[in-house]
Amino acid sequence: MGLTYGILGAAMAALFAGIGSAIGIGYAARVANGVLAEDPDKFGSLFILVVLPGTQGFYGFLGAFLIILQLGLLGDTPKIPTTWQGLQILFAALPVAFTGLLSAIHQGKVCASGVEMAAKRPQDSTKAVIYGAMVETYAVLGLLVTIFLLQGIKL
Repeated sequence: MGLTYGILGAAMAALFAGIGSAIGIGYAARVANGVLAEDPDKFGSLFILVVLPGTQGFYGFLGAFLIILQLGLLGDTPKIPTTWQGLQILFAALPVAFTGLLSAIHQGKVCASGVEMAAKRPQDSTKAVIYGAMVETYAVLGLLVTIFLLQGIKL
């Protein structure tokens, strides 16, 4: 049962953070496509604002990968954690899963507004990236908490 909980934790980390990134990128990309329909030359200045919410998906993948390594699933014989250890791994995955989900969605909204600003004031697009990066901070903290918690689980 412990292995099942551990695998569930890895799946949740990747799944929720990935869903958040897809939604966040979707928000920013819809607005950017509207801007690009009017002025295709703005692609370079809008690109970073569109892809910025995608980083949370990578954080979720990293959290899942660390769990997979800890469980020994890439080797010949996986480690079989106790039920309690499996639950610990599951709970350790939650910070990156949920901060990834929620921060990517909100970052996508911030970046979509930034795209609108950059459309009118291209020289200020860096300011919009900074606001988007402020939201990113919480996804990074969620990943760090997951890493720290996983370090405390001995199999």
